Amino acid sequence: MNRREHLAALLAMAAMVLPHRKLQALEAQMEEVIPEYGLIGQMLAQPGQRAALVAILSEATDAMPGNMGYLIGEDSANADAIWIVELWDTKASHAASLELPAVQAAINKARPLIAGFGTRAEFKPVAKARA
Repeated sequence: MNRREHLAALLAMAAMVLPHRKLQALEAQMEEVIPEYGLIGQMLAQPGQRAALVAILSEATDAMPGNMGYLIGEDSANADAIWIVELWDTKASHAASLELPAVQAAINKARPLIAGFGTRAEFKPVAKARA
């Protein structure tokens, strides 16, 4: 279960036991959570292997404790490049995720499809826009 599904399950359970006003306060508090660590990076696939690389990298993203968001996007200007955006509760959670067996397996499976890496940046999220 990923973080979003976990939070949805918690809210569903809370809805059964909390008065409406307290449930609304809990939902608002959860909406205010801002991750402490972010990472964005470009990964270059071997020619023609972008879709396969995306599929492999998507496999291991469901059960990463502390992960608040993991997005893989196709680069519009380079048919072999992807961008990965990650949001984490802490930098330590990100580092710990790299040791998870599922993540290690995905890395090992993806390695032959990776041609290289482009720009990479770490950042501290400070605000989020309301939808």
